[in-house]
Amino acid sequence: MKSLVFFILLVTTVTYSQELNCKVTVNFESIPVVNRELLSDFAQTIEDYLNKTRFTDKWEGDKINCAFNIFFIGASSDVSYSAQAVITSQRPIYKSAKNSLMLSINDPQWSFTYEKNQTLYQIQSVFDPLTSFLDYYAYIIIGFNEDSYEELLGNPFFTKAFDIVNLGANSSFRTGWEKSSSSYSRRGLVEDLLNEKYRPFREAYFNYHYNGLDLMSEKKPIAIKNIIKLVDVLEVLRTKVDINSVLLKIFFDAKSGEIIENLKTYPDKSIFKKLRKIDPSRGLKYDEAAQE
Repeated sequence: MKSLVFFILLVTTVTYSQELNCKVTVNFESIPVVNRELLSDFAQTIEDYLNKTRFTDKWEGDKINCAFNIFFIGASSDVSYSAQAVITSQRPIYKSAKNSLMLSINDPQWSFTYEKNQTLYQIQSVFDPLTSFLDYYAYIIIGFNEDSYEELLGNPFFTKAFDIVNLGANSSFRTGWEKSSSSYSRRGLVEDLLNEKYRPFREAYFNYHYNGLDLMSEKKPIAIKNIIKLVDVLEVLRTKVDINSVLLKIFFDAKSGEIIENLKTYPDKSIFKKLRKIDPSRGLKYDEAAQE
């Protein structure tokens, strides 16, 4: 009987998969040749860590396609580095060959240590400037993915990301983890995500994907209506929250092109005036869409 129970548990365990299907690329042009040689295995090490680490207790869905593009900008020793990372992720659109870009984050401040042939381990209770950064973005990627399938389903992952922020802010590698007035910050993103005042946006974010994009091939009028609902929620929210909200910046960085593409045939062109007011940095694009 015990052997049968063990077999069932074993089968149950192995049917769960890792969450990410991540591609890592690196650029070494800004650092000395000697450091480039010491980092020859870096990309593969990071890719293996992201793709082989379990970030959830149980994952039964498809792997999330994502990418880390890492640009080294400094090397203060043989093991100490600074880098800029661009993190992207995608989600398939139901009954479509297209994917939806979920995240496109440019993080300019990442400092860490790395030794050639280093083995990476995930220890959630201890801050590590290399693996904690990777864990943070793994949780952000998973959280945004989950929020698109069920309202607020990303909360456990955003909470874990916030725990990492607090550990980082109290470490000797606090730059990038502290509160910041810059247009992007890791702390600012998770604080917005977990702030109750952004709940209407996160609910509309789910509706945009699940009852908008995912219905586009079968029920386009309903899909468009639910995309419009998101714009309306954002218009109201924009009057109530900081105009420099990190969450809204991240959203439009990923979604502005997709929204324009899906609404370009919408007869009421005033929708683009709303978008221009909500997202003024891309005003020219909305003006052009309104003229089509």
